[in-house]
Amino acid sequence: MQVKNYLELEKQLFSRILKNDWGKGGAWDFYWGALYPKGGKRIRDPQLFMWINRDRLEFGFYIGEYGSDQRNRFTRNAQANQKILYNIMNESLAGSDVQYGEHDEFVGGTKGIGVDVSRPSLQDWLNNPEESGVHAAVLLPKEAVLQYSTEQLSKEIIQIYQALFPLILLAIHDDPMPAILDYIGGEEPKLLNLEYPLKDFAEKTSFNEASLEQWVRAIERKKQVIIYGPPGTGKTFMAEHLARHLIGGGDGFSEVVQFHPAYAYEDFIQGIRPKAKGNGQLDYPVMPGRFLEFCEKAKGCKNLCVLIVDEINRANLARVFGELMYLLEYRNREVPLSGGGAFRIPDNVRIIGTMNTADRSIALVDHALRRRFAFLALYPNYEILKRYHGKEETGFPVEALIEILKELNRMIADRNYEIGMSFFLRMDISEQIEDIWSMEIEPYLEEYFFDQPAKMDEFRWAKIAEKILG
Repeated sequence: MQVKNYLELEKQLFSRILKNDWGKGGAWDFYWGALYPKGGKRIRDPQLFMWINRDRLEFGFYIGEYGSDQRNRFTRNAQANQKILYNIMNESLAGSDVQYGEHDEFVGGTKGIGVDVSRPSLQDWLNNPEESGVHAAVLLPKEAVLQYSTEQLSKEIIQIYQALFPLILLAIHDDPMPAILDYIGGEEPKLLNLEYPLKDFAEKTSFNEASLEQWVRAIERKKQVIIYGPPGTGKTFMAEHLARHLIGGGDGFSEVVQFHPAYAYEDFIQGIRPKAKGNGQLDYPVMPGRFLEFCEKAKGCKNLCVLIVDEINRANLARVFGELMYLLEYRNREVPLSGGGAFRIPDNVRIIGTMNTADRSIALVDHALRRRFAFLALYPNYEILKRYHGKEETGFPVEALIEILKELNRMIADRNYEIGMSFFLRMDISEQIEDIWSMEIEPYLEEYFFDQPAKMDEFRWAKIAEKILG
């Protein structure tokens, strides 16, 4: 695609604009240059612009003040194609100082020069351009401009224009991706996962960022971890978000497999499977199980791939893992499989297991397995409950609920069976609390205190409702 086929290159490209400074000492002026679509107007259309005054130079992408239709189209297309756009533009803009979103001071002012760390990332901006404004530009103060040669500055501006040109196409096409793919060479790039930094991980889970950093270090060191704790602590939820963080910004993937008492080596590693032949007879080939299939798929990725094994302790692990027990400890080695062939775990594979300690205590886990995994404890954390309801402004009397939960967990007197917080991390908790307690908490307590009904009766909803709701 030729950019010149889209943009006006001959008329009304540069203007000197006089502006009133509203009594601050006289009028000031700036120059406005714009490359906008042929037949359009820069006051309403998407453009690759340049603004310059005595204090700064700004250049990038912008939609004219009167271009409401163009802004709506841009926002719609950016959100619909966020992932592929991020992959296309992130590489070409790597190392640049492009700031996304509008800034308070127009080019005639002197504030806001430099990189504003509070501005959205490219990823966040494409997801919601209207929140911060449809504007992406590099701002250079006068001192920085004077350090460039004419050739260097021209090259910098051209590179930014080339990288931002797909944004023009977003604003002028109802279906922009064919034109964007044509512009970048006709091949759709391999999609990378959206980045999921620890800060976002912590905010989404209401978990302490320092603790999450420790978790990430553990899986980087050991390559496989087990998140364990009592019911309702959010083990699977945390495993999914940890996996999302690990694969963020890369070409890897994550999958979930559920273990259960009938799960076997043949399901996970390899085994004989009946297969119909063309003549109506059956064949019995040795077929790869879930883990071998996962690892084969991971070989095609450059970055981390994560397998989540939910309820890992519900299966007979020594029997299910087989040769994998050796490979988990010696990741750089290869072993022959009982069904034929050799196998090694790819370097980019990580494993996250979850373990409900109410089903089977961690103390009962085979010592050989314990040596191969790092264990991440997830016990009831009342601060998470406070942070969640404070952040979401639910108005629910969470302090009263916490006191009841503390009293209940003291009576349970076993960390492996305590009641977790995930039951109560809901926006509509005020409407749902009675049903949650009666239909989820009470049946669990009835089983735990089956031979101590008096203790159970102290925590019936009828007894605690007033204490919680007032």
